[in-house]
Amino acid sequence: MGVEGKERSRDLETGAQVLSGNMGKTIQRLRKAYNLSLSELAEQSGVAKSIISQIERNETNPTLATIWRLSQALDVSIERVLASGDEEPFIEKSSKADTPILVSEDGKMRLAIIGWLKTIEWLQWYDVQSEPGGVLDSDSHQRGSVECLSVLEGEFEVEVGGVIQQAKAGESLRYRCDRPHSVRCIGDAPGRATMVCILKAAVMD
Repeated sequence: MGVEGKERSRDLETGAQVLSGNMGKTIQRLRKAYNLSLSELAEQSGVAKSIISQIERNETNPTLATIWRLSQALDVSIERVLASGDEEPFIEKSSKADTPILVSEDGKMRLAIIGWLKTIEWLQWYDVQSEPGGVLDSDSHQRGSVECLSVLEGEFEVEVGGVIQQAKAGESLRYRCDRPHSVRCIGDAPGRATMVCILKAAVMD
């Protein structure tokens, strides 16, 4: 192999490592956004826990079939999983297929992850849509975390530590989410809201 051939091979290997690294970071961010453990993602995708761990640490190059299984389990398009962060445009457009959806246990409340996946470990925001009576029960986030629920349509209530507060369209609720908390859509009409969660560095007075 000539010098040019060696350089080409080196460039291809470097490009593959960059793509694999970006993919691993994307999968890890999505997994954390869904609050899934490695074992839970392995169960939902059919991909071994050890393989997922290696992918997230950029220690292996997964097959297309493996990437497809993970994208299906994480409810995002395979193109989004494979996207290279370094080559994304300054103005980034996400399609409906690229927007992961969380669903409450009762199936009545849906949270579209509209925030940037690169900030998921410290800043998350969601488009919340709920049928009347929908309930989202959440475990504690990191100590000091704060959530803000801004109601766009209908009426919601939030319960934290036995304290309940309600908000209608045009109103917002801010509350500590570093303890178990519940969000409910009350009344007879569907509800819609924007939810922002600030993790790690939040300070409560």
